[in-house]
Amino acid sequence: MNASAIPGSDALSSPATPVRLPISRNLVIAVSVVVFHVAVLWAMQNGLLRRAVQHVVPAEILTHIIEIEPPKVAPPPPPPKPAPKKPKLPPPPMPVAIPDPVPTPRAPTGVIEPQPPAPPVLAPVAPAPAPPAPSAPARLVEITQGETEYIRPPKPVYPALSKRSGESGVVIIAVYYSTAGHAKRAEVFKSSGFERLDRAAREAVLASQVTPFRRAGVNEDTQFLLKAPINFVLE
Repeated sequence: MNASAIPGSDALSSPATPVRLPISRNLVIAVSVVVFHVAVLWAMQNGLLRRAVQHVVPAEILTHIIEIEPPKVAPPPPPPKPAPKKPKLPPPPMPVAIPDPVPTPRAPTGVIEPQPPAPPVLAPVAPAPAPPAPSAPARLVEITQGETEYIRPPKPVYPALSKRSGESGVVIIAVYYSTAGHAKRAEVFKSSGFERLDRAAREAVLASQVTPFRRAGVNEDTQFLLKAPINFVLE
């Protein structure tokens, strides 16, 4: 026998479904604001807000920056006042001569006696002219070959090395003689171009002697200059 189905049996056998209540979002926000205000009022009554302020204020004081005041600069001293100018005083009054009404008595006049004539002044006698000073003796007199006479003529020695080398030429020697005719010094006036020939000519002239010089206006300090030529010729 087939059992017939009982209506509503499926509904009884299935589990129960939870029921959701419709809650509005605005209602939740409004309830939260009310709860927050109630909590603040409760905290103010119990002193919790005052304690929070006491803990926050010292932290703000520590973060305060101490500003250092800049040093005060003294103002510059005022410039010195110029010295007061002295007032110019007027010049003192000049004395004025006051005429004397009382006339002075006449001074006695004397008679001037004539003075004796002065003795005549003699004119100074002009001194006699001094004799002319003697002329100073000549210190150096230049002479020529014709004005001299050799007592000991120069005898030059031809250097052997100059002969072998073929050296020749004319040497002019400036020789200084004393008044007695002795050669005092000698210098090469014109060279031959060879030192050996010049030296041999100078030594020969220094050994020469001429006759004494007898001239007016000379003394022992006078020297006579002669330019003596010495010729070196190869044979």
